[in-house]
Amino acid sequence: MRIIVKENPLELGKEAGQMAAQIIRYSIENRGEANLILATGTSQFETLHQLTKEEIDWSRVVMFHLDEFIGLPESSPASFRRYLRERFIQKVTPLKEMHFVNGEVEPVKECTRLSRIIGNTSIDLALVGIGENGHLGFNDPPADFETEEPFIIVELDEKCRQQQFGEGWFKSINDVPRTAITMSIKQIMKSSRIICSVPDNRKAVAVKESFDNPVSNLIPASILQKHRNCCCFLDKSSSALLRNPENHLDSV
Repeated sequence: MRIIVKENPLELGKEAGQMAAQIIRYSIENRGEANLILATGTSQFETLHQLTKEEIDWSRVVMFHLDEFIGLPESSPASFRRYLRERFIQKVTPLKEMHFVNGEVEPVKECTRLSRIIGNTSIDLALVGIGENGHLGFNDPPADFETEEPFIIVELDEKCRQQQFGEGWFKSINDVPRTAITMSIKQIMKSSRIICSVPDNRKAVAVKESFDNPVSNLIPASILQKHRNCCCFLDKSSSALLRNPENHLDSV
């Protein structure tokens, strides 16, 4: 795992988006297509903004959606499907395929459907973030590091729900769903490359716990330490609490 510290979220997102574009173009050139996992949330704003500006043959790109609340309509401002359509899909030329997580249908069947599709797919790149509770996707602590199922149903812990409310996606904490469908930890880690974007001082504690401590399912994002081709982009705020950063940082 490599960590790069940028000055602010704008610089973080620009470089993360440029790196993502390079990986996607390389996959298209060498395999004829690129399979991409996209996350949502405030951590991805600048990264996705940069990615939509890049020169890419999107007709050769297959997109998989990382996670979604169960029971939340796509019309909701908090819907991750809506987020991806407005911030990504509508800003690029049509993709080869899009595989959204639909939280409005029977969740077990939806997990089965998505797992069947991604189970036959080699993922070239996953764009992810880290939650305030250290989650990866909606794999809240203690995360299941063992399941082989690509998509699973999870209960959201209170810190996760508070983050969703605090970021302004919901009018009240009571409106935040308690369950979600998420890509599992093992499925995320199968990605050939991972780019993790983590801006903001709200994430400083989670960053420290993820990268200064041993891997533990109590800090799910710590598993990224074990991925050989993961690059984590931080800014000055999110990296502020790291111990001895010179031991494991590529500061740029």
